[in-house]
Amino acid sequence: MIHVKEYICRWAYECAIPFPAFEKDSFKIMLEAVGQFGRGAPPPTRYEMGETYLKKQVERTINLLTPYKDEYKSNGCSIMTDAWSDRKKRSIMNLCVNSKMGTVFLSSKESLDEAHTSEHIHEYVESCIKEVGPENVVQIVADNASNNMRAAKLLKEKRPTIFWTSCATHTLNLMLEGIGGLPRYKKILNHAKTLTMFIYAHHKTLAMMRHFTKKRDIVRPGVTRFAPHFLLCKVWPIKRPN
Repeated sequence: MIHVKEYICRWAYECAIPFPAFEKDSFKIMLEAVGQFGRGAPPPTRYEMGETYLKKQVERTINLLTPYKDEYKSNGCSIMTDAWSDRKKRSIMNLCVNSKMGTVFLSSKESLDEAHTSEHIHEYVESCIKEVGPENVVQIVADNASNNMRAAKLLKEKRPTIFWTSCATHTLNLMLEGIGGLPRYKKILNHAKTLTMFIYAHHKTLAMMRHFTKKRDIVRPGVTRFAPHFLLCKVWPIKRPN
């Protein structure tokens, strides 16, 4: 048993397999299957992994989505859009379907030569509506970008029964961005961010903070989210004048 675990760990280290992968039920099932086979269990070839068994897993995944599709027909669903750019500045747009059963990835499209214009977004969303079934779609959820708002008008003209809903998270983010820009709050937020940057830029102050806070960290501002800026102010105690 010790040698088996050692070989498994050695393989994981050489291939940089994340440790949480070994907590998956599928990994335990795989070990059980290998144990039942006995000695000389042949591993799958590259071709089998990329073709034969990959196609089987795709079919299995499609079958697992059957209850979700039944839910779409019974109670409807929402299509959620998410457009972003990776580190290589490639523009990518994802579409997911949300229902009572949960959220399922539907489609992803990389736009190398196409800008995220309202027409482009509308055409892509329209194709996904047809895939899910127009009679099953209740609403489209997207952020408040201007191109999405124009795409919403195009959708309303063609499919007036489908709502276009603004993303609540993005709406709150814009609200906090606006509030953070007010002079009354901007100065306080800047002080909190400056103090946080100072602490994390100096090893001694960082070690001292973690010592007295029992190794707790400060909420640090993100690049595109403004809520952490306000959470910073909650961390720092406010000393009121006597």
